[in-house]
Amino acid sequence: MSYEKELTAAKKAVSLAAHLSQGVQKTLLQSEVWTKSNKTPVTAADYGSQAVVSIVLQRELKPVTLSLVAEEDTEDLRKKGSEVFLEDITKLVRDTLASDESYADSPITTQDVLNAIDCGNSQGGSSGCHWVLDPIDGTRGFVRGEQYAVGLALLVEGKVVLGVMACPNLPLSSEVVERDDKSCQDNVGCLFYATTGSGAYVQPLNGNSPPQEVKVSSNENLEEAKFLESYHMPIPLHSSIAKKLGITALPIRIDSQAKYAAVSRGDAEMYLRFTLVGYREWIWDHAAGSIITTEAGGVVCDSEGAPLDFSKGKRLDHKRGIIVTTKKLKPLILKAVRESMEEENLHV
Repeated sequence: MSYEKELTAAKKAVSLAAHLSQGVQKTLLQSEVWTKSNKTPVTAADYGSQAVVSIVLQRELKPVTLSLVAEEDTEDLRKKGSEVFLEDITKLVRDTLASDESYADSPITTQDVLNAIDCGNSQGGSSGCHWVLDPIDGTRGFVRGEQYAVGLALLVEGKVVLGVMACPNLPLSSEVVERDDKSCQDNVGCLFYATTGSGAYVQPLNGNSPPQEVKVSSNENLEEAKFLESYHMPIPLHSSIAKKLGITALPIRIDSQAKYAAVSRGDAEMYLRFTLVGYREWIWDHAAGSIITTEAGGVVCDSEGAPLDFSKGKRLDHKRGIIVTTKKLKPLILKAVRESMEEENLHV
C-alpha cells in the first residue's frame, strides 16, 4: 500500500501547523507560556498545532472516525480563567487555515477548536489505524527560540507506516547547528517525510524546491563521529558510551525529534536517549522520527537492540534506552551500551 493520499494530507496538516508555530515563536513572551496540570510548559502553538492537524486530517481524509493519539487535551483550556487564551488559540487556528485557499471560507469557533484538540484522545493500540501526533515536540526549545518539531505518524496494525516531520529551525544545509549558533537562521525550515518501503525525503518547509532523498551517514570512523542527545543536564551513561566508542567530540544537544532528522540525513552518526530506569516513553515523541530514520537506512532500537514497539498504547514498550544510528555502527554501539550499563549497575 502506497499511502499517497494519507501522505499528502499529513504533509499539508504538518506544514500548516508549522506555519502557525513559526508565527507564535517569533512573538512569544515568557508570560504567554502556561504550565499544565502535569507541571510541563505549554503554549498557544501546542494547542493550535494539534487543532490544525486534527481539522486538516478530518477534512482531507474524511474518515468515519479519526483516531488520533496526541499529546494535548482541553482540561486546562476548559477551566475558568482560560477564556482569553482559548480565544487567542482559536484566532491562530482560524488565520492559519484561512492562509490555505481550500479552507479560506471555513468558519472556526472556540468549540470547533476544543473538539479538534480532544479528537486526540485515542489510546492507539495494535489493531486498526491511528494517527500519532506531537503538535510541538520540544516545547522548551520552542520557548527558547531554538529547535522543535511538529511530528505526525500513521500507525497501522501497531506498525508505523508513515511519518511527516517539520523542523522549522533546522538548517536546509546538511549540518548540525549547535543551540547557540545563530549564523544560519535565514536559511532554515525543513519538512521530512517517509512511507514504509519508499525511502525518506526532505524538502524546504516553504516548498520552494523539490524533495531530495536523505540517507544516513556512511562514516565508520568513530573518532570522527558526532552524537546527539537532548538538551538537558549531562547524562553520565552517554559519556561512558561515547568514551568506549572512542568518540572524541562533545555531544551536540538539541531539543525534539529534530535529532532523528539530523541522523537521517547524515549530520550525525548517533542519537542516544537514556532516561530514568523504568520510564516509558510516549509514542508521539518517536513515531515520526523513527520511520524517517529507518527509511533513510538507519536503525532505531532499545538497549538490547530490539526495534521500538508502538503497539501497546500511548507508551512505548521497550527496554531502557533508545539508540538511533547506522546499521554498520549498531553492533559496536550496543556493545558499548551493554558494558556501560553493567558498570553503572555496579555503582548503584
